Amino acid sequence: MARRSKRMRRRAAPFAGGGEAGVGQKAGGANAGAHARVNARVNAGLNTETTGAMTLAQTQTQNGTDTAGSKPTASGAKAAAGRNHVASREDDLPVSVLRQRYQKALGKRRNWLAHWQECYEFALPQRNGAATQTNGGKRLDRVFDSTAPDAVEQLAASLMAEITPPAGGWFDLDPGGNVASEDRQVLTAQLGRAVRILQGHFDRSNFAVEMHQAFLDLVTAGTACLRLESDDFKSPSAFRFTAVPLRDLVFEERGDGKMDAVFRKLDLTRSEIIANWPNATLPAAVKDADDAESTEKRHAVIEAVMPCADGGRGYRLCVFFASGIGDGATDSQSGTADDVLVRDHFEVSPYIAFRWMKAPGEIYGRSPVMKALPDIKTANKVVELVLKNASIAVTGIWQADDDGVLNPATIRLVPGSIIPKAVGSAGLKPLDAPGRFDVSDLVLSDLRDRIRRCLLADRLGQVDQPGMTATEVLERASENARLLGATYGRLQAELLYPLIRRALFILARRGELPDIPIDGDVVVLRHAAPLAQLPKRVQAGQTLDWLARIAGLGPDAMNEVDVPAMVHWLADQFGVPDHLLRPVLPPEILAFDAPAPDMQEAT
Repeated sequence: MARRSKRMRRRAAPFAGGGEAGVGQKAGGANAGAHARVNARVNAGLNTETTGAMTLAQTQTQNGTDTAGSKPTASGAKAAAGRNHVASREDDLPVSVLRQRYQKALGKRRNWLAHWQECYEFALPQRNGAATQTNGGKRLDRVFDSTAPDAVEQLAASLMAEITPPAGGWFDLDPGGNVASEDRQVLTAQLGRAVRILQGHFDRSNFAVEMHQAFLDLVTAGTACLRLESDDFKSPSAFRFTAVPLRDLVFEERGDGKMDAVFRKLDLTRSEIIANWPNATLPAAVKDADDAESTEKRHAVIEAVMPCADGGRGYRLCVFFASGIGDGATDSQSGTADDVLVRDHFEVSPYIAFRWMKAPGEIYGRSPVMKALPDIKTANKVVELVLKNASIAVTGIWQADDDGVLNPATIRLVPGSIIPKAVGSAGLKPLDAPGRFDVSDLVLSDLRDRIRRCLLADRLGQVDQPGMTATEVLERASENARLLGATYGRLQAELLYPLIRRALFILARRGELPDIPIDGDVVVLRHAAPLAQLPKRVQAGQTLDWLARIAGLGPDAMNEVDVPAMVHWLADQFGVPDHLLRPVLPPEILAFDAPAPDMQEAT
C-alpha cells in the first residue's frame, strides 16, 4: 500500500508544479502560458495550495489529459463550447463518405419513424418528436382517451424526481481507491467544492426544463437525446441544454454498443449558420443567392459528430450541406470543398443519447408506450365508439312512414315544433340503440388498468402517502427499485456519466474547475439520486427491524451491538450530514483519555 501511494504521488505531479511543466512541454510555449494562468485561477478558487497534498489536477499526467485546447481564443464564448477549431486533417472523412453513411443510417431509421409517430400521436400529441408540426395546430383530433398521455407525463415526472431531481444532490464525486489515506481528506474537500460549483451551474441553467422534455421522449419513443453546449459568459450558467427531437437525428452504433455517432439535420439561414458556427466558410453561391432575394433562404445542413477513427481521442465535427451545391457536384452523394461549412474537433461529444431498453440487433430503444400501444389504441377506439353511442342516445334515431305528408328534410326537433302526419300514419317513432354502456365500461376499465400498469403510473406514486406504515413505505420503495433497476442501470451508463463528464469538461475549459478525470482510480462518480438511495434505505429498514428484535431478547443481547458504529452506519444509509455526528476518535486518543486503573480503584 505504501509503494502504491508513492507511485500515485510520483505519477500525479502537483497542479502548480511539475505536472504543469509536463503539460506545457506537450502543449507548446503559448499554450503552456495560458494553461498556467488558468491553473492559477483554479487553485485560487478551490484553495488547493497545500504543500504535499494531492490536488485534483494531479491526475492530468496519468490520464493523458490534452490541455492544448485550454487556451482562450478570440471567439469568446464559442471557445468555451468544448470545440477546438482545427484545419482539415488527413483522417477527416470526405463529404461523399459522410453523405453515404448518413443515407445508410437514414434507411435504418425509416421503419422507426412510423412507429414513433403512432406512439406520439396517441401518448404524447403535444410533443410529436417524429414529425414536423405546424405551430399552433390542433394535435388532439384523434385522441379520445387521455389515460396514456396522463400516464406518460406522470412517468416522466417520476423519472425526473427519482433520477435527476431539480432540487439537486443527485451526484457526488468521491476519492477513488488508489488515493492514499493521507491525501484523501484534502481531495475530498476539493471534490466537495467542485460538486457545489457544478451543481450551481445546473441549478441556474435550463437543465430541469429540457431534461423533462428528454424524459418525455424516452418514455414515448424509447430513445432521447440531450445536447449540452457552453453558454456565453454573460449568462448566469455555463450550460445550455437542448432536448433534440428524434426527427432531426440519425444515429450509428459502434461495436461496443455506444450510440455516439450522430447526424443532425437542420434548416438554417445564412445568419443562423454564422451564429452557430462563427468559423463557417460559406460558398459564394450561397452568398449570391441570399443577396439576390429579399429574405434569407433556408439551407438544409447536416451536423455530423463522429468518434475519431483508429482509437483517436475525441470526436470529429463536420458540418456540410445536405445536397451538393459546390462546383462540380452532380448529386447529393457527391461532395466538394465548397459543401463543407465547418470542420472541428470535440474533446467530449455534446450529444448525449440514451435509451429505455434495447432489443438485440437494433440501434434505437424501445419504450413502455410501445409495449402498451395495442391497449392504448383499443381504449381510444372504445371511447370513440362510446361517445358516438352516447350521441345517438341523446339525440336519438327516428323512423317514420313514407305517407307523402311527412317531409324529413323540414323536420326540426326543437321544443314547440309541430310535425304534420297523414291520417292513420304512426308519425315519428324512436329507434332503440343496440349498444350497451355497461359492457363498454367494463372493457374500458380493464384497458385503462393495463395501460397504467405498463406505464408504471400506479407503481411510482408517492411512497409516503398518509396512512402508510414504515414497513409499507419500505416495501413500496423496494418495489420501485426493482421495477426501474435495469432502466436505471442503462441510464447511468448512457445519460448520467456522459452528462457529468461533458459538464466538467466545459467548466474546465472556462477555467472554473481543473480537469477532473472520472476514471474510478482517483475520482469516482457516485450517483446520489433518490432512486439510488432506495436500496440503502431498504437495508437500513431491515437493520432497524433486526435491532428491534434484538432489543426484545434483553440487555445481554443489546450489549453485543456496537451502538455508536450502528448510529454512524445508519446516518450514512439515510444520507445524514457528517457534521451532525460526533467525530470518531482514534483508539490512541480514547486510551489516553481513559482514566488509569489505580484512579478507578481509588474512586
